[in-house]
Amino acid sequence: MANRRELKRNINHLLGDVIEECYNSLLSNEGKNEKEVEAIVDQAVDLADDLIAKVNAAKKFKKRSEVKKQFSDVKEKLGDNVIEFVEKLNAL
Repeated sequence: MANRRELKRNINHLLGDVIEECYNSLLSNEGKNEKEVEAIVDQAVDLADDLIAKVNAAKKFKKRSEVKKQFSDVKEKLGDNVIEFVEKLNAL
């Protein structure tokens, strides 16, 4: 089981990379698809806030199995959404 600090770092790192790629796309395409790319950035920031809130909420669970399940759900949602964001960005 990953600890909270490590999981939060992974969230920030992966979604930070997605946001960085979005801004690189904006710079290289000079205004094309600007609204769509900004929407992906907004979704990534919202997802980061949501996932970190879920990690922090795991503190109130009393059983270790509940914490592990919460962390597993966070990891799965993070992976699925990062792939989705990259696919959206590549499609533009």
